[in-house]
Amino acid sequence: MARAGKRYPLVIYEYMLNRWWPATLTLSLVLFAIWWQVSRRETPPEEAWRNLALLAIGGITLLMTIFIFLMRKAAYVRPYGSHLRLITPFLRLNISYRRLLRTSTSSMHSLFPPSKMSSWTRGAMEPLFSKTAIVLELNGHPIPRAMLRFFLSPFFFKDKSPHLVILVKDWMSFSTELESLRTGGSIGNSKRGDKSILSGLPRA
Repeated sequence: MARAGKRYPLVIYEYMLNRWWPATLTLSLVLFAIWWQVSRRETPPEEAWRNLALLAIGGITLLMTIFIFLMRKAAYVRPYGSHLRLITPFLRLNISYRRLLRTSTSSMHSLFPPSKMSSWTRGAMEPLFSKTAIVLELNGHPIPRAMLRFFLSPFFFKDKSPHLVILVKDWMSFSTELESLRTGGSIGNSKRGDKSILSGLPRA
């Protein structure tokens, strides 16, 4: 069996989906409440389709809520002995370590300056600006860049160069495992990984 590290949920997806599912749940409950009130009234046969349409929309919205809730932690990265696996609800990608040139760390605030964002995006992303991300510098995109940008959030890309910005909660543990597996060491041996982490931190 191939050596593998832990799964690290992608914070961008978890954060955004946690913002969406309460809203869609509230909408579905409101639609069901309206349907319940309308269905108790006498409705002409030619207008019965309106009640059915309202019920159908409420049901679809509820199913969407369930899907969003279950997908919160379904997006993750996981280092293996020969590659890094990146999984999202609509993309499954293995990134060979032969493509990986170097890793570095930086704050989301530095990678994505709030001054260059719209006020809506800046307000939505503000809780993530202080977090530390891992930047994977690559010698080429594993799949066409246009396809990556279609399936991944814009916050995976700081510019047009081949790279990926990875934001996980325990960035130090992720970086240590990634470096250890990439260099052929054991997961528990973190000396080399620690050196890689410190080299990417900003210096005073």
